[in-house]
Amino acid sequence: MAHAQTAPLSLELPAWKTMAAWVCAILIGGLFIIAGAWKLTDHLGAAARMTQALVPAQLSVFTALFFGMAEVFSGILILIPRYRRWGAWLITLMLIAFMVYIGMFYNQLLGADCTCFPWVKRAVGPMFFYSDAAMIALAVVAGWWAKPSEGMKTALVIAAVVAVFGGVAYGITKSRQTGAKAPDTITVDGQPVSLAQGKVVLYFYDPECAHCDQAARRMAKHTWSGVKVYGLPSRVPQFGKYFMDSTGLKAGNSPDHDALKKLFPFGDPPYGVLLEHGRQKAALSRFDEMEPESTLRSLGYIE
Repeated sequence: MAHAQTAPLSLELPAWKTMAAWVCAILIGGLFIIAGAWKLTDHLGAAARMTQALVPAQLSVFTALFFGMAEVFSGILILIPRYRRWGAWLITLMLIAFMVYIGMFYNQLLGADCTCFPWVKRAVGPMFFYSDAAMIALAVVAGWWAKPSEGMKTALVIAAVVAVFGGVAYGITKSRQTGAKAPDTITVDGQPVSLAQGKVVLYFYDPECAHCDQAARRMAKHTWSGVKVYGLPSRVPQFGKYFMDSTGLKAGNSPDHDALKKLFPFGDPPYGVLLEHGRQKAALSRFDEMEPESTLRSLGYIE
């Protein structure tokens, strides 16, 4: 009896379980932090992917920023033993929600690019669900062998810091979208043209992008008010002329895509820049039934 009273009750996990939990937490936490930071620092590109995944265009930027912050926050939590279970729960819920969403629109999105994580190229198909299930397994293992989470105050401080980072990233991108000066001339169809006079639309596109094709077809129906439109193919420029002919958009093509993208940074095409007397008037990141028509009409670019 005396021996039983003095023997301590061990609550420590076996070493291999602790190591497995750490490995899983580092793998899934690092992936989510990188993915979230990528969305926050390139929310325009992330928003374009959201639109292609059938997220309403007017909500695409908000959705990209929200999930970017949520991914960074949950990734940080799962790396901290004190908050590992909370982080595991958040990651698991986000992955399940994403799988349910893709499942709801599976037929429309089948084969579409769903690259939500940098360097991890994925398309909607059976393997998409297997890869997400593998990530859920990592989160579950990390959280299962973790102590119950506690300390809401510090977790809220982490959330606030992540939110501030997201706001700063958004503000920097927003500030760079207006007022930038374009070069005086660019090359269009082998000839120099001026950007310093009048109103000009620069249309960045991928000739093999279905979303870019749809956007060009909509713009082709507009009646432009003394505006010059120039296309800048991001890749396979040899298909640029066919793209313009097939969509009906009356615009020449320029090979100066890389130089102009440095001045007017964005994520994935389609993307547009409105110039007036050589300076940026506005950016076009939404291409749907309402935009960019509303912006073009309000600024006097179309009748």
